[in-house]
Amino acid sequence: MSAFRFKQFTIHHDKATMKVGTDGVLLGAWVNVQDKLKLLDIGTGSGVIALMLAQRTSANAHIDAVEIEKLAADQAVENVKQSPWPEKVEVHHAPFQNFTPGKTYDCIVSNPPYFNNSQKPPDDKRIQTRHTTTLRFDELIITAKQLLTPAGTLNVILPHTEGLAFIQLAASHQLFCSRKWSFRTREGKPIERWLLEFTRFPQAVIDQGEILLYSSGEQWSDTYTEITRDFYLKL
Repeated sequence: MSAFRFKQFTIHHDKATMKVGTDGVLLGAWVNVQDKLKLLDIGTGSGVIALMLAQRTSANAHIDAVEIEKLAADQAVENVKQSPWPEKVEVHHAPFQNFTPGKTYDCIVSNPPYFNNSQKPPDDKRIQTRHTTTLRFDELIITAKQLLTPAGTLNVILPHTEGLAFIQLAASHQLFCSRKWSFRTREGKPIERWLLEFTRFPQAVIDQGEILLYSSGEQWSDTYTEITRDFYLKL
């Protein structure tokens, strides 16, 4: 499928290594964007999370989207141009470590590379997008912290084991988990993903929740439906 159609915009992703998937849609719909005016999407791919943030934020908000892969960045530029918010999103083709915007952000979002020790695929582009060879967790945390406003948040989605390790690593760099939601396909299944938010301030109480994809059979759960209803065509 060369394009994924949402209610208010379309993502063409035939040139991007990583296609539109549940992880990106979940993160783009879950992140708290209330009162956020300066936002950054790290590893935007074809631009899906950046455009979800554009849909969810106020008219005077601005989203910078950084992508290391040239073809994906070019496709993100075209997707932004064809969206309802061409002035709200700016795509930057660069490694995140070399990105120097000259400003700080209220909200940083990333669906980051997460495979550390697993067997790497033969495709170099897939290595870039899904393995930490081009963006290690510590690099993401340290650089994101430098780009956050004092009250800003860093938001990521990660598999279970990697997510728990990320929480500990972030705390060692003085970024503390403030929201921690689990995602599972069905009741009784293991946790597949963590949706995580971090701030500079230790939290006495962490906002915790759970999202199930299916309530029964192939029926999407009420929680998943509520979070994604502004985006999926069939909702």
